[in-house]
Amino acid sequence: MLFPTQDTESGRLPIPDSADFLFTSSYRSLRGKGVFTEINQPVIPEPSGGSQLFYELVQEAFVKAKGAGIRNPVIVGAVPFDLSQQSRLFVPAKCEFFDRSEMITTLKGRSASVPRVEKIQSIPGEWRFKQSVEQAIANFQHSDLRKAVLSRVLNVELSEKISVDEILSRLIVQNPSGYHFRIPIEGDQELIGSSPELLVRKVGSELISNPLAGSAKRQNDLEKDKAVSESLLTSAKDSYEHKLVIDEIRQVLTPFCSSLDIPAAPELISTPAMWHLSTLIHGQLKKPEISALELACQLHPTPAVCGFPTKDARNLIRLVESFERGVFTGMVGWCDAEGNGEWVVTIRCGTVNGNHIQLFAGAGIVEDSCPESEWQETGAKLGTMLNALGIKQQEAL
Repeated sequence: MLFPTQDTESGRLPIPDSADFLFTSSYRSLRGKGVFTEINQPVIPEPSGGSQLFYELVQEAFVKAKGAGIRNPVIVGAVPFDLSQQSRLFVPAKCEFFDRSEMITTLKGRSASVPRVEKIQSIPGEWRFKQSVEQAIANFQHSDLRKAVLSRVLNVELSEKISVDEILSRLIVQNPSGYHFRIPIEGDQELIGSSPELLVRKVGSELISNPLAGSAKRQNDLEKDKAVSESLLTSAKDSYEHKLVIDEIRQVLTPFCSSLDIPAAPELISTPAMWHLSTLIHGQLKKPEISALELACQLHPTPAVCGFPTKDARNLIRLVESFERGVFTGMVGWCDAEGNGEWVVTIRCGTVNGNHIQLFAGAGIVEDSCPESEWQETGAKLGTMLNALGIKQQEAL
């Protein structure tokens, strides 16, 4: 069953099979075509540090869309890791909700050849990444810094242009329970991915957040896979890393909520590539009119993608990472004019531009981290996108 969200006086707007924007989840999935209006304003532009203009532009976009006959407009897109950088948000000209289970069924059985890999390069390389981990650990011993998320980018060059539709189809079939997304971001570049991490879902006065922190690679052998999951659940290092994330989210959300239910200990969740420590958080909002986008911007970036304390972690990331994250470890999703919506963390993702693909993976570093293990973890996390490209993980390490 389809749930139209953007209508004109003449009735529901038809949606082509190939969407410019796609977002799927077990809650609601939507696709959009065309751009009615854009919002490229940073959430918190420097040096003012205020987000008032950003939210004014969001409201103006909703008013403008309603004036054009769109009854319940939706803003979709991506917000970067650095909130002082430009957002990539827009109101689609045509948009509808749909049942993703039907889409997954339709996609199963589809297959197509993947162009040959010409070149793969990790930035930074293995030695430099491990050195960064060591540098972070040294900072823990001489500062208030407790966690920093360090990352790398994998640049992939194919022999010819690859179909974004095909990569996304593979992602959806391989990871049917993930949060799938496709967003045009700049020029001919498109951001696609299958995130496992819900930043926030807001429906009426209810909010849900599902932070992940603490990870381990899945194993092909069932007994080994079970042992890995049990080891993760009892790992002091990973539990500590996870607690830093949960404590920060509790502090951010408490002022907005009349009640907040946070389990005392994390549970395990899995993707085809990874095990994760997961905490499912429920809250009731004091003011239901606050939007999903506003809540997401308050939470972002969590220690799961940045570190703790946030300011110190940001400074270290700027110092040791040799590339600009851009949309990676930002957030993607949607928010309607009533404030309801869903935003996820931009991980297990990549950007596609013709035959050039850029993939991203990070790892949470704490004082007990091992540089070799953190390097291997980034390789495991790259597996989601590499599998969709038909590339063996060994080629990326």
